[in-house]
Amino acid sequence: MMARDPAEILHTVFGFSSFRGVQEAVIADVCSGRDVALVMPTGAGKSICYQVPSLVRPGCGIIVSPLIALMAEQVQALKLLGVRAKALNSQTENQWAVIQKFRAGELDMLYVAPERANSESFHRLASEAKVALLAIDEAHCVSQWGHDFRPDYRRLRGLADILPQVPRIALTATADAMTRADICAQLGIAPDRLTIAGFDRPNIRYQVRLKRQPQMQLLSFVKSQTGKAGIVYCQTRAETERTAEALNSAGVPALAYHAGLDPDVRRRNQRLFQSADDMVMVATIAFGMGIDKPDVRFVAHMGLPKSIEAYYQETGRAGRDGEPAIAHMLWGPDDIQRARQRIDASTVDEERKQHEYGQISRLAAFAETLRCRRVPLLTHFGEAEPPACGNCDNCLEPPALRDVSEPARKLLSAVYRTGQMFGLSHLAKVLRGANDERVERHGHDKLSVFGIGRDLHETQWMRLGRKLEADGVMARDAQHGGLRLADSARPILRGESRVAVRAEDWEPRRKDRSRDGVATEINSLAPADEKLFADLREWRRQQAATDQVPAYVIFHDSTLKAIAEAHPQNRSDLSGISGVGTAKISRYGDAILKVVADSC
Repeated sequence: MMARDPAEILHTVFGFSSFRGVQEAVIADVCSGRDVALVMPTGAGKSICYQVPSLVRPGCGIIVSPLIALMAEQVQALKLLGVRAKALNSQTENQWAVIQKFRAGELDMLYVAPERANSESFHRLASEAKVALLAIDEAHCVSQWGHDFRPDYRRLRGLADILPQVPRIALTATADAMTRADICAQLGIAPDRLTIAGFDRPNIRYQVRLKRQPQMQLLSFVKSQTGKAGIVYCQTRAETERTAEALNSAGVPALAYHAGLDPDVRRRNQRLFQSADDMVMVATIAFGMGIDKPDVRFVAHMGLPKSIEAYYQETGRAGRDGEPAIAHMLWGPDDIQRARQRIDASTVDEERKQHEYGQISRLAAFAETLRCRRVPLLTHFGEAEPPACGNCDNCLEPPALRDVSEPARKLLSAVYRTGQMFGLSHLAKVLRGANDERVERHGHDKLSVFGIGRDLHETQWMRLGRKLEADGVMARDAQHGGLRLADSARPILRGESRVAVRAEDWEPRRKDRSRDGVATEINSLAPADEKLFADLREWRRQQAATDQVPAYVIFHDSTLKAIAEAHPQNRSDLSGISGVGTAKISRYGDAILKVVADSC
């Protein structure tokens, strides 16, 4: 590239007139040869932070990326911008030619998988070439405390250390304080080189529902999003296939994706999803990291994910273009029980188990909260408690509450009277006065709390117990797994503090009432421009088929909307529109101007 000024490259190559947020400062640091660890929300422009410096600094930027499919998409997109980019992986045709171009300085960026980056042959190759920077994308995979730890990522320090004069930049959207510290330590980046751009995704509406009839609830929600692309995460392969079949039977175009499918089928389904505007992908977490489709309008979970980090990462695949999107989750007590059973059965050490138990508890607290959803979400990542967001279910429709202070005192008393050694199921039997061998064996049928809760159903006692545990009033003992009282139980037992639950979730087996909201459209077009926007999308669809790339690689919806609003008359008009760079004007400018002229 001829230009060496970051702002000029941003405009002429990528088509943007200005940097966003911390981009400019981070890019300046990397261009100056300083290391950076960057935590930035999905869709906020992390890639720009290593792509621009790769074009500014002499040499080729090496980008470590976890997925072959993601590498291919990013390389395709960069080539359309006139950038000399290649991927070196098991699916690369003529690998020797790519190696020769890298060694000869004929590439701007080279994408590699961590396994290859750790090989001795690649170390020798990198030491022979002129390297502009080393970027480690999805850097949370470095940390054993991250939600998607990969041992090969932990070995990347070896590549970094043989390039001591080359700046290294680690990038992730998802990392709590422990994970951030581990990333810096493992990659040799000084802690003071950490930049956190914030975690809030204000365009995403968070909404959570208790499972009652999950397939019907999901269908109701997805039907409210007709014509939009979305992802539905299921917890098992069988549930994935059943859900995809149910959606298709209801007239919703849907595909399944899980690790048990033939690799060719997975690749085909991912390609179809990437190129469609209205497809729903029903998947396990095998369909995960690096899904670079900006116009996903919703992500739904059919159960609790593994952790807050996993939830944040997965919901972050919605609304990458900044337009309104919805994160919709259905959950139930069985999700927590299965998660704890999975942890119990695992062979990890006790420290790791306690960490994972804590993750489940924090996720349950997020699901249970009666406050703004962003409070437990953002404070988990170390941010200050935010004001009410106005864009989650609890803010938009404050839930009707049921005061359950008296049942809470009974439950906490039962925990204390039984010796703080038993789980919720046993405590519910004691409170309901059940004729149970284990209750009698421990003498709990003789306690004062035996039978004082016959007026409530077992599911209500379980519901209340989960609520108190999620609020930190009770905690599980690390040794025997029973519930014990926290200090915050005292004011409740004394009647000094009240306890409330969501009224609609309290009564057992009550018919579910749907409250599935649809995100309010922002940046909507005037009626006169809607036809032009539709015509531009149809042109993009045809062009994408011709170029054999996903539609968003050509232009994002937000760029097409800007074109529809601006009605450009010439190439100069196009150059002033965000997302339209020099290479794309050269490639597509005349075609766009013709669509505008014909449509108007």
